[in-house]
Amino acid sequence: MPIDAITVEIVKGALRAAVQEMGLLIERTAMSAFIREKKDFFAGIYDPAGRLVYTDHDKFGAGMVDCVLAQYPAATMAPGDVYWFSDCYLSGGAISHSPDMCFVAPVFDGRTLLGFVAAFGHFWDIGGMKPGTLSPLATEIFHEGLAIPPIRIVAQGHFNDEAYRLILRNSRFPDLLRGDTRAMIAACHLGQRRLQELGQRLGAARLHAAFAAIFDQAERAVRAALAALPDGHYTFADYVDSDCLSDRPFRVQVTLTVQGDTASLDFRGCDDQAAGPINFLLHPDNARLLLARVLGWRDPAVLLNHGACRPIPTVELRPGSLVQPRYPAALGLRAHTLYRVLNSLLGCLAQATGGDTPAGSGDYVLYMLRALDPQSGAFTLLIDGVGVGQGARPFADGLDVIYSSRGQKNFPMEFVEHHFPVQVLTYAIHPDSGGPGKFRGGTGVIRDLRILAPRVILGTRMNGTKSPCWGVKGGKAGKIGCFVLNPGTPQERRLPPFGDNLELRQGDVLRVQTAGGGGWGNPAERDPLLVLQDVKDGFVSLQSAYQDYGVVIDPQTWKIDWARTQARRQAMAPPAALFDRGADFWRLEAARHGPAALSPEAGACRSGGPGPAGYRQ
Repeated sequence: MPIDAITVEIVKGALRAAVQEMGLLIERTAMSAFIREKKDFFAGIYDPAGRLVYTDHDKFGAGMVDCVLAQYPAATMAPGDVYWFSDCYLSGGAISHSPDMCFVAPVFDGRTLLGFVAAFGHFWDIGGMKPGTLSPLATEIFHEGLAIPPIRIVAQGHFNDEAYRLILRNSRFPDLLRGDTRAMIAACHLGQRRLQELGQRLGAARLHAAFAAIFDQAERAVRAALAALPDGHYTFADYVDSDCLSDRPFRVQVTLTVQGDTASLDFRGCDDQAAGPINFLLHPDNARLLLARVLGWRDPAVLLNHGACRPIPTVELRPGSLVQPRYPAALGLRAHTLYRVLNSLLGCLAQATGGDTPAGSGDYVLYMLRALDPQSGAFTLLIDGVGVGQGARPFADGLDVIYSSRGQKNFPMEFVEHHFPVQVLTYAIHPDSGGPGKFRGGTGVIRDLRILAPRVILGTRMNGTKSPCWGVKGGKAGKIGCFVLNPGTPQERRLPPFGDNLELRQGDVLRVQTAGGGGWGNPAERDPLLVLQDVKDGFVSLQSAYQDYGVVIDPQTWKIDWARTQARRQAMAPPAALFDRGADFWRLEAARHGPAALSPEAGACRSGGPGPAGYRQ
C-alpha cells in the first residue's frame, strides 16, 4: 500500500513516544537498582514477522521475538498473551547473558496481528554461583543463574503462577525479582495498548506500509554512508585482558569489507572461546546494528531497525570462537568482548575515513560487594558500575565518566551509602587519564570507599589494564585503570582486575581508578586556553600540559607563557601514524606474532594482506 511521507513521520513519532512511555513505566515501578537507578533496560516494537522496527537501545534489540515464534507460532497466540525468556543460546545471542530478561507481547486488532512489543531488563539476581548471579569465576552457563526458555507467562490475561513461583524460588532476592517482573509485564501491556491504538487509527495495512517505509529509510541511510567509503578490506584488532581464570589475553579481530553501498563483516579471526565468562554470543543482526549505528549517527531522524541490516548481507562467525562460543560456555562478562568488537569496528572505519571517527573508548567498570547474615540468611549485595572515559570525537572532546549505554547511569553516592555499609571518601576525576589530542579523550574517575561492615567479599571487573584506549589521527592513547586496596598505606596492594572471593575487613579502603578514552588529532593543535582550563579543573596536570600539549603554564599566576609555548610546540615531533595504540598493545602483539611482525612507528603491518595489527593494506 502506498504511504505518504507525513504519515511515516507520524508513525515514527508515535513509536518513539510509545517506547519512551514504556521505559518510564519500567523506571518508576521496577524494584532493583540495576533497572531503577542504573537504567539497564530497554523497550522495542517489532513487526508481525518479529523484525525490529524501533528500540531505544543503542546496541541490542534484534532477534528478540525469533525464539518466541519458534516455540509459539503466531497462529497460536492470542490477545492478552505475554512471553518471557532469558536463555542466551536458545535466543541465538539476542540475549547475551543470563540476567537479561525479555518479555514479549503480541498486539492484535481483532484477529489481525499488528506486531509485537518487548520490554527488557537486567535483573538483580537470578541464582547462580554468587549473589548477583555473575562472577569472573564462572566456567559454564549453569554457573550464571536460571536460564528461562520461552514460556507463556500470561495466557489471554491469565497469569502463570506455577512457573512464576518456581522462578522466584531460584533468586536470592525474590521481592526484587517480583517487582521487576511486574514492571516489565505492565510495560508490555502499555505497549500493546499504544500499538493497538495506532493500528486502529491507521488500519493494519497502512501501519504495516509505514513499517516497510521505515525499514527502507534506514536502509537508504546505511547504503549512503557505505557508498561514501572507499571500497576495500579493513581489519582491526583489540584485546580483552584475560578470561578471568588465567592471565592470557584474548584477541578480538574484525574485518570490514566495503563494496559499493554494501558491506560484510568477518569475525573468524577472533581467538577461540575462553574457559571463563568473557565469551560474547554475537547475534548476526546485532553485529549489523553495531555497524549501522556508527555509520548512521549523523542522521538522528533515521530509526535503527531491520532495514539498517539489509546493506550488510554477510556476517562471518566461526563456531567455537570468542564471539560464537559453543554451549555451555559461560557468558556473564561478555560486555568486555562486546566493547572490543565495537572499538574494532570503529578502528576499521577510522582507516576507511582517514580518522574521521571517535577514538577508542574503555569498558565500564564493576565491583561487587557481598555479605551474608548467618543468623537470618539474608544477603546484602552492592553491584556498582563506575564510569570511564570515552574516545574523543572529530569535533569535540570525549565524554567524561560514562558508565555504559545511552541513558544508563552511575549509582548516586547517597544510594550507595544508604544501601550498603560503605562510606564514599573520594569521587574525583582521574587526572591525565584522557588521551591527549586536539580533542582530549574523556577522563575516568577515582573512587575511594571505606568498608564499614565486619567482613565483605569483593568481586572485581575491569578490562583494559593491559592495553589502553587508542588515539587516532595524531591523538594519543588514554591511561589505564586499576583496583587498589588501602592506597597510600603500608598495606597498599593491587587487586586483580578480574577477581572474586577477595575478603575485605572493616576499615579497609578500596580504590577504583578507571581508564580514560583516546585522544583525537595532534595535541599540539589544541587551543592552549582549553589546556589551561583543563589544568585548572584537574583534568590535566601541569606536567602533561607541557609534555603532551606543549603549553607552558606558570603555576604561580596560572597564566600561559605564550612565547615558550610556541617554541615548545614547534619542537614537538608530528604524529607518525594514524593510530596510537600505546606500548602495551605492541607488547601484546609482539608476544603473539613475534617482534618482527609489526611496525609501531609506521602504525601498519609489514606483511601483506589484512595483518594482525589490523590496519588497511
